[in-house]
Amino acid sequence: MKGSATAPELTRAHRQGFIETLKSLDPEQWWAPSLCSQWRVIDVAAHLAWAPVMGAGAGAAAMVRHGFSMNRMIARSAVAWSERGRDAILAQLRENARTGATPIGMPPVAALADAVVHGLDVRRPLGLPGAVPVEALAPLADFTLGTPWPLNAVVGGSARRRVAGVRLVATDTDWTHGTGPDVLASAEVLLLLLYGRPVTPADLSGPGVDTLVPRLGRG
Repeated sequence: MKGSATAPELTRAHRQGFIETLKSLDPEQWWAPSLCSQWRVIDVAAHLAWAPVMGAGAGAAAMVRHGFSMNRMIARSAVAWSERGRDAILAQLRENARTGATPIGMPPVAALADAVVHGLDVRRPLGLPGAVPVEALAPLADFTLGTPWPLNAVVGGSARRRVAGVRLVATDTDWTHGTGPDVLASAEVLLLLLYGRPVTPADLSGPGVDTLVPRLGRG
């Protein structure tokens, strides 16, 4: 994608790429664990298929069923949706890519975050190739860093607290955030860090790593 690509254009490209990834998986890989602790690959795919098209009424009813816990509602809904099977999931994902569907009440960048970060949730544990477009780093970082409590619970926890006191520096694009000793990493690793996904000290470099290490894996 060109550097001037818009969020909807990046989202469409990642959704289409995710569909191609899923089509390439064997049945065992569909049932493999993802980076999301409660979800298998098929659950991640089901979430990306139906979360963008859940209406307000269905969302409210699901919240009631799950005790008004947003995290519990999201986690359990995806597992329930996965029972519809691979063909239905792929068909809905294609429809979302065609229409540009976005979760109700959320900005376009939320759909981009889902497409990119959940793509990593599937690709990395399966050892699949791919790349995060560097132009996606800034808007996705701004989105999660600017999401307040309690809404940040659905984007990996408090990214701002997790990276406080260090300066994040992307090694593959012109992007920095924060003040303090530097922590250097690729755009992909920085997104994993900001969205509360597993990152190891080996993924990072710079004098700020020791400050950050105790927080890795925390929300």
